[in-house]
Amino acid sequence: MIVPLNKIAILITLCLCLGSNITQAQKKEKKEPPKELSLYDIDTLMHPIPMQRNLFFDKVKKQQRRADASDGKIDNYIYFSEDVEGGKILTQSLMSDINQIQIMIENLPYEDNFIENQTKLGYHRALENVLLHFNSDTKVQPSFYKKLVRNFRAMVIAKYENKLPDFVKKNANIYSMINGQLLTDSDRDYLCQEVGKEEPEMMIKRLSEFANKPCADVVIAAAAKVLPGEILNYATSSNIILRGAVERNTDPLVKTIVRIAQESKAPLKAKSFLNEIHTQKLSIAEVDNITADQDLFFKNMVRLKLEDPSQNKNIDGELEYRALRDYVRVMDELHEKPEAVRFKCIENLSPEAIYFIIVNGQEEIYTSSFTGAFKRMMEKMKPMQGNEFLEKLHYDKFRTFIKMSAGFGRLDQFLATFSDEKKQTLMKDFVANLDKGKEENLEDAVDVADAFGSIEDTALIEFLKIEVKANYEKAYQNRSKKGLKVYALLSTLFEGAKDSVTDEAAIERSKKLNLPPINFVPYAHLLNDSQVVVEQFFFYGDEDGKMSYNSFLANFKNSKWKITPSKYWVNITSTKGKPINIYANLPLAEPDDEVAQNELNKYMNEYELQPSVLVHRGHSYHLPTTLQRLSDLTKIVILGSCGGYHNLSTILSNSPDAQIISTKQTGAMAVNDPILRAIESDLNEGIDVNWVNIWKRLSIEFKGKPSESLFKDYVPPHKNLGAIFIKAYKRLESDN
Repeated sequence: MIVPLNKIAILITLCLCLGSNITQAQKKEKKEPPKELSLYDIDTLMHPIPMQRNLFFDKVKKQQRRADASDGKIDNYIYFSEDVEGGKILTQSLMSDINQIQIMIENLPYEDNFIENQTKLGYHRALENVLLHFNSDTKVQPSFYKKLVRNFRAMVIAKYENKLPDFVKKNANIYSMINGQLLTDSDRDYLCQEVGKEEPEMMIKRLSEFANKPCADVVIAAAAKVLPGEILNYATSSNIILRGAVERNTDPLVKTIVRIAQESKAPLKAKSFLNEIHTQKLSIAEVDNITADQDLFFKNMVRLKLEDPSQNKNIDGELEYRALRDYVRVMDELHEKPEAVRFKCIENLSPEAIYFIIVNGQEEIYTSSFTGAFKRMMEKMKPMQGNEFLEKLHYDKFRTFIKMSAGFGRLDQFLATFSDEKKQTLMKDFVANLDKGKEENLEDAVDVADAFGSIEDTALIEFLKIEVKANYEKAYQNRSKKGLKVYALLSTLFEGAKDSVTDEAAIERSKKLNLPPINFVPYAHLLNDSQVVVEQFFFYGDEDGKMSYNSFLANFKNSKWKITPSKYWVNITSTKGKPINIYANLPLAEPDDEVAQNELNKYMNEYELQPSVLVHRGHSYHLPTTLQRLSDLTKIVILGSCGGYHNLSTILSNSPDAQIISTKQTGAMAVNDPILRAIESDLNEGIDVNWVNIWKRLSIEFKGKPSESLFKDYVPPHKNLGAIFIKAYKRLESDN
């Protein structure tokens, strides 16, 4: 059976309709008579609210007004960026549903007036807490609050009917945890233990809330298996309560972590060898000798990954940090040196170690660094074929490697080491099983989307399209909701993706993906309440940052602009055309560059100057500082550095409608400045920022210049398949 892929909403509807409910509905021949409203569903107050509770009733209303006013106006609608469906869900849950819950609370009859008053006061306080949680949330997900409010209502009913213990057992989840004010101490402790077993990563971060409770022992023991670094942090903490909770724990693995904290010379490095210390394969002293040598340390972490893939989580963070700091950044910084000097740091490493340096350096590695490392990995890999090599690596991060190889033009060379049969198997595996893992785990799917945007082999492109559709059919048969969404979106995304993109094609794709236009940003969406476009640039105090700042400033030294310097930043305003207000911190010597950024942020916050355009001009390792400035008002983000999955996910969590320009390597001034000038030109004219048109103009401008190859590494928003995929997936989540 072939299921149509052209209508995403239809796919999800099909998915949601699967199951016994349809069969039961088909068996019904007569309409059931309307059910009588229960006490819990009445939407009017049966009695006036007593004066002593009116204050707490109004506190809920006050928080609702705060939520309503988050977009600057009170209109009984909670605005959620450009996501209309998300806004409807939040409005229904936090306005309509909470209104009905308040009425339900007041309508519940009790025989004892004192018990009634105290119980209902507690309900209103807990309901206020739900809204306080929303009003302080910087990464709102509409579906989360829909489930949270439903959980609250069901919990109130369970408590009223004396069925709370059963409710807690059936609903041991984060929603019940947040609504825990309504629970008894024993129910909270049970909930803490059960959620701690299922979600130790989340619960261990809340240890301070229950460190002296019995459930802390369960949470700590469960977290030690997946986040030993967190347990080590608590074991070395100056907080006596948190450290004591870990030190008193009797779990053998926790006791080993405590011993590392107390005996190792470098406990943060030694934690990577936790399993070997715990099983007494290595002593703490032997581990300290290993971690004291940079190459020996990295080689041994690679050894651990290859010997025991189940321990990968325990060392992935450290491996990524060391790959970036000790190898990728060294190769990047020596980009002007001879190859013998530049790549000396990896010459004595195995091909497996170089592979892990490549895939863990995806956010920062230069094109030339990748090319040099890839070349050495391929030479050292012989005589193994590519499939044998990946098998030895347990296919760890293989989708990331394929994406990077495609992006840097080396995929054909790697695939040439495979037989035709093994190559086909690899690419089948590349797009298979993307529905595995948690709903929010999208990194592999985004890697597939990004890789597709870089592959030039037409036969391979057609093969991948067929495989995506085949996996969609499999997801349909397996009733996998995540699979239906992932593969339907990928199929829609891939159709026409390799054709020359026109405005019409981009708009059509936007409609199919249920997204606002991906090919332009409306000028009106970039204006603040004063009808001004506000932009913020982040510069850093290293040599590259200073050069980049001087080059940036040169773009505005003409009669169209006024430059006003101050102690920590420069303000650039347009003197002709439409009003533009640009702020950029001075690239003061480190660490004063951070002081300059903080002072500028304070100033802009004080005068409510929220940027709709945010530009990062610096190395990727500075990017987290820039991204802290994101908000739902940010509509254009220019990274000038790699836009890998984690960066894209962070941006779109904070700025759901942001359109992102990034590059496959570190940004170049020779490209950044022309892109900036093109955008400012459109803004100055007061017209929509159209990426199709801008990229056409820039392609002509760069043609034949030395910077043309650098420009081709830049990915405009309408071709950023990874970002488009994340947006479309989140939109589907909100709709369902």
